[in-house]
Amino acid sequence: MSDHPLRAVIEACDRAITAEDFDTLMDAYADDAVLVVRPGLEARGPDQIRRAFTAIAEHFKHGLVVRQGKMAVLESGDTALVLMETFLDVPGEGGGATEIRREATYVFRKAEGGRWLCVIDNSYGAALLAELEG
Repeated sequence: MSDHPLRAVIEACDRAITAEDFDTLMDAYADDAVLVVRPGLEARGPDQIRRAFTAIAEHFKHGLVVRQGKMAVLESGDTALVLMETFLDVPGEGGGATEIRREATYVFRKAEGGRWLCVIDNSYGAALLAELEG
């Protein structure tokens, strides 16, 4: 497990998503950020990304829990590529939870003052290629 500072940033985002605290969540995104909502559907900029996360919360009946596993970071200058094992616990039939595992890809840019901001949020990672072929 990586102890890169981006782990703390991403875990704070996970807590904000789970708590549906979208004000806190939006603070982690750059103004020109892109979120892959699902293959073929992207949200761009803070307004669209906020609306997407609101719709995602509603889709999962306000029961989505996001957590991270293994992490690798490739950093160059003010840019970092994060490869991360992501787990989504979603409400299942009968009240239980179903775990979805993804190998996510995130790109962060270091802003003034050294703060990392997400510019690309792709929880599908390279699996996006296979999803787009269908």
